[in-house]
Amino acid sequence: MAGPSPKGLATVGPGIGHNAGPALDPGHRGRTIAWTHARAALLPHLAVEVVRLRVKRAQELGLPYRTYAGIRASTGHDLIGFLFSSNALRVLRDADALPADRTALLSRLRADRVALAQPRVTTAALARLAVIDAAFAAPATTLSWAATRDHLRGVVRLRGPADRFVIVGDTALERDWVAAVGAAGWVAGDAYFAAAG
Repeated sequence: MAGPSPKGLATVGPGIGHNAGPALDPGHRGRTIAWTHARAALLPHLAVEVVRLRVKRAQELGLPYRTYAGIRASTGHDLIGFLFSSNALRVLRDADALPADRTALLSRLRADRVALAQPRVTTAALARLAVIDAAFAAPATTLSWAATRDHLRGVVRLRGPADRFVIVGDTALERDWVAAVGAAGWVAGDAYFAAAG
């Protein structure tokens, strides 16, 4: 038990369920300002030129700067490529042409462009696309978690560390690939191509 409070009442430390956040007693505003300044001091300060280079790199990757900066902060390094599901590319059958918005972005993308063919699409059909660097079969939906991880590791192992790739997909199953392989992140196909277009 701590000493008496200003009103003569004994005070006890935070109880169960208390998150030890700032108190709401007198002086709260000053402590909040001090806490905000202390927290800001923990964040890295980047030189203006570094920020400019990172903004340019985000544009080259077709990502909003905030998304790129968040991925960069969480992984500690730059991205080298993307894994695009054939669903996100809007190639649902071998005969489908890559839509113009996808072609335009992929042609100016400054990163490795890897396509993962879902059922009804062959890797040969995706590999024929001029804007794709490599094509592989997507993990089958019947695979276990470990088998999905191993399949995706086999894909990225040829190209670089998994945490330097972002997965662009359309389904919840494709979103799960991020955790399975340890990718840097996931972006919905329509959101990625709309933001970059």
